Amino acid sequence: MREAVLVNAVLRGAVLLGADLRGAVLVSAYMRGADLSHADLRGANIDSSAWPLWRGSSGVIVCDRIARQLAAHFCAIICDSPEYADARAAILGYAQGSHRAGYLGLLGGTGGK
Repeated sequence: MREAVLVNAVLRGAVLLGADLRGAVLVSAYMRGADLSHADLRGANIDSSAWPLWRGSSGVIVCDRIARQLAAHFCAIICDSPEYADARAAILGYAQGSHRAGYLGLLGGTGGK
């Protein structure tokens, strides 16, 4: 599935365990319940996609672009926990390097706080 174009694809519950998705276009893909464990998404475009927030995303291999994008989304949420504030402060600079940082309000302001 390397470099596959899966724009707006419904991948709900798909088993993509260890899949080679390098360079794939997953823009607006619906991945709820998808098992991406150990899949390789380096160079993939996941903009506007639903990242699976369960064990199905453990061990996913990503590039710096995706790691920064996920960090930016983390930094854009609002949480009143002091531990969250510390974690956010620790990665905010990294997250601000995301191509989505401006869109998420992380540049030139407090964004997410």
